[in-house]
Amino acid sequence: MLNKNIHIYRLAFNNIQLFCSTLLPMCGIAGTINLPLLFGKLKSVMIHRGPDAQETFTADNVSFGHFRLSILDMEGGAQPMHLGSDLIIIFNGQIYNHLSLREQFGLQGHTRSDTETLLLLYQKLGAAMLPHLEGMFAFAILDRAKQTLFLARDRAGKKPLYVYHYQNQFAFASELNGIKAICHPCIREGYFNLYTRLGVFYRTLTPYEHTEEMEAGSYWMVHTNTLSVEKVRWFNIHDQYLKHNNDPFDKALHTVDTMLHAAVKSRLLSSDLEVGCFLSGGIDSGLVTSIASEYTSSLKTFTVSFPDTYDEAPLAALVAQRYGTQHTELTISFDHLRQDIEHIILNYGEPFFDSSAIPSYYVSREAKKHLTVILNGDGADELFGGYRRYVPFSKFDFFKQGTAFRALARGLFSVLPHPHEKKSKYNFLYRLVQLASKKNVDVYFAAGLDILEGYEQHLIQPHSVDLEMIQQDFEKIAQSNMSGLKKIMNMDFDCNLFSDLLVKMDIATMSHSLEGRSPFLCKDLLEYAPGMPDEYKIKGTTTKYLLRELAKKYLPETLIHQPKRGFEIPLKQWVNGVLRDMIYDYVLSPNALNPTILKKEFTLQLVEGKVKMPAEKRAKILWMLFCMEVWYQKKDNA
Repeated sequence: MLNKNIHIYRLAFNNIQLFCSTLLPMCGIAGTINLPLLFGKLKSVMIHRGPDAQETFTADNVSFGHFRLSILDMEGGAQPMHLGSDLIIIFNGQIYNHLSLREQFGLQGHTRSDTETLLLLYQKLGAAMLPHLEGMFAFAILDRAKQTLFLARDRAGKKPLYVYHYQNQFAFASELNGIKAICHPCIREGYFNLYTRLGVFYRTLTPYEHTEEMEAGSYWMVHTNTLSVEKVRWFNIHDQYLKHNNDPFDKALHTVDTMLHAAVKSRLLSSDLEVGCFLSGGIDSGLVTSIASEYTSSLKTFTVSFPDTYDEAPLAALVAQRYGTQHTELTISFDHLRQDIEHIILNYGEPFFDSSAIPSYYVSREAKKHLTVILNGDGADELFGGYRRYVPFSKFDFFKQGTAFRALARGLFSVLPHPHEKKSKYNFLYRLVQLASKKNVDVYFAAGLDILEGYEQHLIQPHSVDLEMIQQDFEKIAQSNMSGLKKIMNMDFDCNLFSDLLVKMDIATMSHSLEGRSPFLCKDLLEYAPGMPDEYKIKGTTTKYLLRELAKKYLPETLIHQPKRGFEIPLKQWVNGVLRDMIYDYVLSPNALNPTILKKEFTLQLVEGKVKMPAEKRAKILWMLFCMEVWYQKKDNA
């Protein structure tokens, strides 16, 4: 009887797979108004996003370009796609609930593709369609009759979209390098101070004039005749954090389990190609893998190990063995780092500090040799409280500390010796006191990557204009009635996730024509998890408490209480070893950008090792400057 049931289940699975295999592929998109598309130049920098087919379309003063990576409906689904003579779309992403939307709204089409569903739904609802969509997307719809261009992004900003708008010229693209190929925008002077503090360009900011990244959960309505633009934020994670979800713990646990199952299933089934999982020794990817194994008997999983770093492979192997996955351990070497590093950095089209972009690049390259679609655990830490720095915020609201408390902390911090071990208890205490001594948005800078904190006085303009957006966001969140934990998690979603982690994973994977899918960033969890009680996320000193409890149902005991570990990068060794001369040459180059941002004497002493600071911090500052200089000095050759 059991074998019969399994046979019936597999038949049902195959039918569902065929039913879903009308979704269209992952892609890169670009377009212009009143500008030539320059498709040859565009193709040279965006071909990796769609190596299988490239198409263009021009109507009136609007041009579209589409780069196709075939994952589903590989025999059809060419884009740009038309609905009658008036509506034309180019689309990057997946709409996982598109068939149910057809049924819900009575939509009748000629294909069963999610791209056509978007056109039909837009024809019926206009912008009001967006809250109904479950998926990751960035798309453009031209309405020739109304002379409008509709641009939209998904809730978390999983799929990228950059826009250039100056006078009577307009362009958009999936990557900044695409914008640069079309428009050749000038450098935005005075907008690099924030990068030195965050290591990324915050939210909409970019290093180019008249160029911005569209907000997550936003849409633009562009009038193609006048180029007037209406900008609307249709989803904002801040609104979700303001909600109060008082479900009892057992109900919340069951609800998250159910939502995660639905998200993994939909992202697994919507592909004609094999879908695998990145499997580390942590609970996020472990949960995704365990659930995915329920829907396929041939799941491929991939674990990576790097020389001279902590090896998660044995822990990942426990999960692979438990669920019988087709498991591959990828050993990644940094032997060619010196030859590859400029190319890796230039892929981002802007200064990008996160050194985990390097192993992410190599891991994606190796995984692409085996498949084209990979599931990951992105978003779990930001939604469920996965970072150790969240523990103090769950006990105290550092966004609102009083003057006396801050003065006491500042006095204590001034006499504390520098820590020597990055992961020591003393380093945690040291950074906690440093955090308590800060005010305004400096609280967030100190809680985050801690790049230039304590040395910001060496900035030539420490209070520059590019700090205004993050300062305003900080003040809005600080003055809200949210708890300290919700405040830091809200800031991290908009900064750490949107401006760093999602950008990193998009570029790292798409550089190798590999698509990453993130079940934790599904519509249901984005609307449910932020409002959960704080103690479901941080309990005592335990991070990600609810997910750890859920993991007891699926994962080996030894994984459940493992601390959070990302890719452990030997950055200090790189800066002082294999990349030392290259970093110094860039940072001290006569053509360097950094002398307009940091005082030259400080930079020179930093290079010579004469500034009193921990070795890890010195490596981070030099790495931040190096990534900026590679982009600045090589951008025209990218």
